[in-house]
This record gives sequence, structure tokens and C-alpha cells, in this order.
Amino acid sequence: MNLTGNTILITGGSTGIGLALAKKFVELENKVIITGRTESKLAQAASEVSGIETIRCNASDALAVADMAARVKKDHPQLNVLINNAGIFLNKNLSKNDEDLSTLTAEVDINLSGPIRTVAALIDVLIQNRGTVINVSSGLAFVPLASAPVYCATKAALHSYSLSLRAQLQDHGVRVIELMPPAVRTELTADLPEDAGFTIISTDELVVATIKGLRADRDEIRPGQANQLHWMSRVAPGFINRQLAKNSKSLTSE
Repeated sequence: MNLTGNTILITGGSTGIGLALAKKFVELENKVIITGRTESKLAQAASEVSGIETIRCNASDALAVADMAARVKKDHPQLNVLINNAGIFLNKNLSKNDEDLSTLTAEVDINLSGPIRTVAALIDVLIQNRGTVINVSSGLAFVPLASAPVYCATKAALHSYSLSLRAQLQDHGVRVIELMPPAVRTELTADLPEDAGFTIISTDELVVATIKGLRADRDEIRPGQANQLHWMSRVAPGFINRQLAKNSKSLTSE
């Protein structure tokens, strides 16, 4: 992937990984548009990163995604990179009744349905510009963290979807890349205990690994422990499943 001179849309770009990627791609002389659910966070991001454009959009809202895509295609017909980064992470104790069934699948709506809808809404311009789709999944796509069952299921599904998307779009000149971070120090990982055996990297470290992977033209970018989880899921799946379940047990003990 050419790292300069692109027009890039990053969903969930107002904080965390998305904002760190936005800063780096602006530094590399790309036009960057970010989306997010909260206007105040978008405004804060715009004040931190000169030149980015912001669009308020909830990835779980199909109409909002359609409106966002229409605006992007009108204002930025040269769009050639889509980074599906918007996501939420929730620990859930499945042994207890969940009284609010309406929010039980919130992670599915944002982490999985969001990217699927966004790709569909922008596929014409991405094909026209022979673009690139980067889906941000997780090292937990390979082996679940038992305390976050729905989150891990969405990332496993996004991994499968990315494989199919790559196969279908290769004859249309659109590249599909999957970024599979390990635990990254953001709002999403604030509840992870320090002694749980996870190596938590910074967003800056993830950006460095991402750029390195893009320069190397990799289909899957698996920094640090994400790559370890990939291989452990193949050579010792029972062991790594038990280990992650044990390490996360405290997160659902109440």
C-alpha cells in the first residue's frame, strides 16, 4: 500500500487506535476523515490533528452509515482507503441473567455489522479508485478471552468476513488488509488487570507495527502477542484457551 497521497476514512477515529492512526497518516501527507459517535470527542481530535475532517456517525446505525457514505462520496470522491476501526469491548458474565436484552448484542452492531455496512456503502468508490480496506479485528479473533465472549465472537467473525471480502474483491483491484492488534492501552482495555499475563502495548507502538506491516504489503498484520495467539491457536489450542480463561476470570467474578 502506498502510504502517501491517499484519501483515508477511519471509523472510530476520535480516540485510541483510530486517532493514533489518523495522526500518523496526516503526518505522511494523506487526507484523513474520521468518524465517531460523540461530537465533543471529534472536536477534540480536530483540535489535536491539523487538517483532519470529522463526521459524526454511529457505526451501529444503518441510516447514519448510509448518510455518512453519501457525504464522503460527494465531498471526497477520491476516497481510496477505508479503515474500519470503530469498536467497543464489554466484559460479560454469561452465568447471570441480562435484563437489558436490547444492549446484549451492542458489540455485534458496532464491531461486526458496522464494518459490513460501511464496506457495502462505499464499495463503488473503493472499486472505482482501486482502493484498500483495512479491517481492525484483534488477536482475540484466533482464541477468545472468556470474559469478553461477544467481543471475541465479533472479531472472529470479522476475520472470517475479511477473508471472504479479500477473495471477492481481488479481481476488482481492491486490497483487503486485516490489522489484528494485541491488547493496546486505550479506553477499551482499562479493565484488564495488570497481572493477567497480557503484554499491553501503546497506541504508538501499534502504529509503528502497522506502518511496518503496510510497507511489507502483508494481508494480515499481527503485532506482538497477536501473532503468538495466532500460532498458539494452531499448535496448542486447548492450552491457550484455558490460559486466557484463567487470566480473565477475575473480570466476571462478581
